[in-house]
Amino acid sequence: MVRQKKYGIEQLISLTKKDMGLVNDLIIQRTISSTDMIPKVSQYLISSGGKRLRPMLTIASSKLCECKNNHYIPLAAGVEFMHTATLLHDDVVDDSEMRRGKIAARMLWGNEASVLVGDYLLGEAFKMMVEAQSIKALEVLSNAATVIAEGEVMQLVYSNHLTIKPEMYFQIINYKTAKLFSAASEIGAIISESGTKTAEILRDFGSYLGIAFQLSDDALDYTSTKDNIGKDIGDDFFEGKVTYPIIISYSKSTDAEKKIWEELISKKNKNSDDFKTAVELIDEKQGFENTLTEAQRYGEKALNCLENFENSEMKKALIEAVYFSYTRNS
Repeated sequence: MVRQKKYGIEQLISLTKKDMGLVNDLIIQRTISSTDMIPKVSQYLISSGGKRLRPMLTIASSKLCECKNNHYIPLAAGVEFMHTATLLHDDVVDDSEMRRGKIAARMLWGNEASVLVGDYLLGEAFKMMVEAQSIKALEVLSNAATVIAEGEVMQLVYSNHLTIKPEMYFQIINYKTAKLFSAASEIGAIISESGTKTAEILRDFGSYLGIAFQLSDDALDYTSTKDNIGKDIGDDFFEGKVTYPIIISYSKSTDAEKKIWEELISKKNKNSDDFKTAVELIDEKQGFENTLTEAQRYGEKALNCLENFENSEMKKALIEAVYFSYTRNS
């Protein structure tokens, strides 16, 4: 079902390394402030690792479209600032204690600082978008910011809802996760002036990739290790998030099993035994297998989008990144 070969994003990292260096320099410059807490909080999270896949997608799509300017640098930095801001805000909403294998910023500086520094980064992101001198790219990213926030609210509304339909769940992850992947990819074509059709293809590519990535995350939250994913295992479960593995398991459950699920999800202070029970229930109904199959299906849609481009090292790197999105263990 899932490819056995181990895939990664090393080639993508290598091909975007020079430009990512410029992006990182710009990120450091734009987090400098006379208010000490701003660089401390923002650089703590930005420098703590993470794949930086979203800004790399902006660079990669620009290169794929043979961009003749360097406006993709501030746009890529803006994309990373948007992503970092959402992480700071998410950790507050979810009461998370870990992020990227480190103590979450909110645990060190408090919820108020995390929210306000996140707001600062969003402001700086939009300033960098303006500097890229593309109204269309600004339109795409500003729309993404709105949609991402809407997705966060939708997820909050549907927390603990075991009867959530798969269609609604996919809408949530499309808004909350895939939208920034999509925008990051689309603006590469826009800034390269490659035309509407190419921008639409890269928009769809990013969207499919983002959904595959999120579905993999859904499974990894139950099946990976803390060292691999850089956060506490079972965070989704303990926070009451009903993700795709649970949706699959619940839909296939007997009445008695559904009652167990209802008790587990409604329980305020869940423990390791509860988590073990959840894993067993999901595994019994092939919830993990179904989730990864769905991730692969979206990955294949992303690969189909790349068929529209001439063969190149960057295209090969993006193909590898797609395979990585649904076969990874971190």
